[in-house]
Amino acid sequence: MRFTLKDYQDQAVSELLSALRDARMYYEGSGRPQAVTLTATMGAGKTVIASALLEALFTGNEDLDFEADPKATVLWFSSDPALNEQSRFRLLEASDMIPFSDLVVVPTTFNQRTFDPGKVYFLNHQKFARTSLLVRGFEERQAALPLESMPDGREFTIWDTIRNTIEDPDRTLYMFVDEAHQGMGQSKSAARAHESIVQRIINGQPNTVPRIPPVPIILGITATPQRLHETLETWNERLVVDRVKVSPVDVQASGLLKDTYVLDSPAEAGAFDKVLLRRAVDRLREMTEAWAEYARTDSDVQTVKPLMILQLPNTPDPEDVGQALDTIFQQWPALAETNVAHVLGEHTTQRFGSHEIPYLSPEEVQDHDWCRVLIAKDAISTGWDCPRAEVMLSFRPASDRTHITQLLGRMARTPLARRIPGNDLLSSVYCFLPHFAPTTTREVADALTYGDENMPAVPGRRALIDPIEVTSTHIAPDVWEVFTSLPSMALPKTVTHPVKRLTLLAHELAADEIMPGAGARAHELMHHALDGAAATHRTAVEESLTEVRTVEGNELFVDRATGARSAGDYTAEADEAVIEEAFRRAGRVFGKAVSMSYASYLADQEITADEDADEVEALIEAQARIAAMSRVPAVVETFNRRAEELADEWFTTHRVAIAGLSPSRQEEYRKIKQQARTAQAVSLAKPERWLVPSYAQTGDDEATREQLPRYPKHLLMPAEGDYPEDFKSSWEREVLRLELARGSLIHWYRNPGVAKPESLAAVYSDGDQQALVRPDFIMFDRAPDGRVVASIVDPHGHHYGDALPKLRGLAAYAEQHGDHYARIDSIAKIGGQLRVLDLKDSRVREEIAQTTSVEALYNDQLALNYRG
Repeated sequence: MRFTLKDYQDQAVSELLSALRDARMYYEGSGRPQAVTLTATMGAGKTVIASALLEALFTGNEDLDFEADPKATVLWFSSDPALNEQSRFRLLEASDMIPFSDLVVVPTTFNQRTFDPGKVYFLNHQKFARTSLLVRGFEERQAALPLESMPDGREFTIWDTIRNTIEDPDRTLYMFVDEAHQGMGQSKSAARAHESIVQRIINGQPNTVPRIPPVPIILGITATPQRLHETLETWNERLVVDRVKVSPVDVQASGLLKDTYVLDSPAEAGAFDKVLLRRAVDRLREMTEAWAEYARTDSDVQTVKPLMILQLPNTPDPEDVGQALDTIFQQWPALAETNVAHVLGEHTTQRFGSHEIPYLSPEEVQDHDWCRVLIAKDAISTGWDCPRAEVMLSFRPASDRTHITQLLGRMARTPLARRIPGNDLLSSVYCFLPHFAPTTTREVADALTYGDENMPAVPGRRALIDPIEVTSTHIAPDVWEVFTSLPSMALPKTVTHPVKRLTLLAHELAADEIMPGAGARAHELMHHALDGAAATHRTAVEESLTEVRTVEGNELFVDRATGARSAGDYTAEADEAVIEEAFRRAGRVFGKAVSMSYASYLADQEITADEDADEVEALIEAQARIAAMSRVPAVVETFNRRAEELADEWFTTHRVAIAGLSPSRQEEYRKIKQQARTAQAVSLAKPERWLVPSYAQTGDDEATREQLPRYPKHLLMPAEGDYPEDFKSSWEREVLRLELARGSLIHWYRNPGVAKPESLAAVYSDGDQQALVRPDFIMFDRAPDGRVVASIVDPHGHHYGDALPKLRGLAAYAEQHGDHYARIDSIAKIGGQLRVLDLKDSRVREEIAQTTSVEALYNDQLALNYRG
């Protein structure tokens, strides 16, 4: 893969490969058609997941212990040709193992007996129309019409190719249905739905001559699973092996989707088109400057050139559109007609006022960054998205709210496929709605925040109306030095082998010239680890080596004269092919690269010790020994533990050097660090620019709009006044009031409650799962000796079901990282009195570990009355 998969994408690929392996096994054993589904929210990277899936299907996946299916051929089906082209482009963009020639858009001239294994064939239902050359001859054959020969002298219709592929024992046909809900739901009658092309392919056509069987294995890829799953239930013969679901929480936490939608509409009735258009252009210019500034701080990224979308009503007046373009060019003279394109249904240059605007294919918009203003109508096209589209102005009326939320959903992905640490501005979409009243604007905000039929809810995504910007430019450097040194815990990925983590780290350290020769050093040290493990567990390794060198089998003897049968067992010496296969499997345990280098290392030792040794035989012997070691659990555990220890040592040794790299390079190391088998401590990112709400809406009209309370000394402050905060708990307000009353307090920090690089987290156990708790406040005091000291202050309800696990998680964090803090206080209100537990006190931590009642802890003599 050209891309590093996000955690949730890795997990989805792992689950899907397991499901497809089971589906293939079940189909080969029973002949019963199988189905697997993938459900992931819009913008989750479903095509990237599919790319990794196809790579593994065709070439195997060492990390996931998945063997390639040499018979696999894939039929990729979607609702229209443009979506197929877009998917094909994305597969090529994501995969470095699937060549261009193996991604085949089926032409009308296609004429093959079967689909070839190892290839992906793109089809859409339009190519099954009666007039299509691909199917001509098939319908006539079914109607027993006279047909002298097939059209254009072809031998096979596309239906013949599908049937022959399914029936060929050297082929396994997988069908990937992209946006699988399209064309699959029940229509007015089940009969009409059954006649849809996609269902005819999936279900087969038992009444044709010859019969066309059902596709063996289906993978439905969708963002809206309900209708797909309802349809799957109607397929009585098809077994649904697994329904893989990607959590929207994980997608948002990954940074792949923008966190914030900012909505702007008139506060009163009137004609505000030009007013809001000028504001939208100003925002586009501000976003352009912000991205240019970010690129100056990170030389490893290409400057993002944000795009503004002008969304037109269904029947726009070309003169009105021309006037809008005039306004844009007046407001920002750097823009010109050459920076504008359209994606309207008319695929030709369009005239708007005095401007000639060219057509640009939707899938090309992202890469043609000369286009800074895009004229569109609705959601542009199925499956389209454009990460650099960050500003939208919609001229649609309030009755078209659905079209607006659909298009905003297409603008969801972040331009760099990651969150920019500490900067809300570069993870936001700005939407200007000149024809919307405040009430309808709030309806759009609610749809974005809580979801609707067009956009499912995504925890962590928010929609703000009239937010204010707060920045951290006023904070002294010694405060940030303390802040960025605070350890925050990150949960591990689930599918990365320790040795792969180590070799990835070595590669990056060498590439950044932090540790030249790190790769060779990693291999050398892992060779030593294997030497030591083999010596420690010599007996087990030798027994395993005997098994590797020996092939066991049984024989059946039949007396031709009498028909008598007898059976016997036999053993034989394994040949070179058997040992090579065993060694290949060892590569999945120790890593292919380390296994190969260790084989060379062992062979060289043998040749050095015995000048007469044969090089080939020495290498085969080394491979057999490595295969034997891979079958000894104690050796494998020692190997994995040493790989983890070595990676952790290098992270610690080179921490300062890594911190001095560009933000994008630091992000690469952060990803590798989180690939450990256990939770890891990572540094907090510096928050620089946030967007925060400034008022609360308690009703439907403007009279219920109230300014939020404001508080001084926050780490991020607006240009004027104090920091606005809407505390949901009176405890939080009271705790902050008491903290602000302390003379030594210089700053406080509202720790974000969602996954962000600037959010501090501790790990806790929730049953057999691990989760993160994010304490409410971090306080910063100036100590008597002038040092800045940090404290965690966390008011949390003792009555919640997760109170005890979270308290234990925070106590474990205090035990491990307490030296970074002056205080780590957990606070609850008992009988009207705030009580505090000092988690830096070992006696308190011991009581927390043993108790079954959080309330009893706060009533215990180890708890104190809290006074700030």
